[in-house]
Amino acid sequence: MNIVVLSGSPRKGGNTDLLVEAFVKGASKKHNVEVVLVRDHHINPCIGCDSCFKRENNSCFQNDNMQLIYDKLLHADMLVVASPVYFYGISSQLKAVIDRCHNPIRDKFAIKQMALILVGAAILPKLFDSILTQYKLCLNFFGLEDTGQILIRGCKDKGDVTNTETLQQAYELGENL
Repeated sequence: MNIVVLSGSPRKGGNTDLLVEAFVKGASKKHNVEVVLVRDHHINPCIGCDSCFKRENNSCFQNDNMQLIYDKLLHADMLVVASPVYFYGISSQLKAVIDRCHNPIRDKFAIKQMALILVGAAILPKLFDSILTQYKLCLNFFGLEDTGQILIRGCKDKGDVTNTETLQQAYELGENL
């Protein structure tokens, strides 16, 4: 299986990166895994012009790195979305990538499965609710299988996840695919 991980953390070496690394270690045993660090790509937000519906190859008129990400998603069997949680949402960098999938090219994706990795500083019980609602809507809309979720609260500073069981959970999520 070809797995693409969209990692939305703007903070290099942070908790999201550590969870993604653990997942990749487990998943790489049996699968091809590619991590896309969104912070390393210049992605403009979607402006909702819908010109991609009319353009050849559904290309966006914006000249940025999104075409590179489309190319990776075209060959993925599984998508993993990983992000820190800011104000009950995913990072703005990752949101820009997801919004740019409002493009008919998404109908050519071979993705059949999806997983979610979220880490937040707050310990509020409903911290992930709005993201989980969007996640479930995407699963339903595209007919995707949910292969697992890693949701961790109370991890603010770099390395906080090392004091939890979630690194092992992320590893096992990858290993058990």
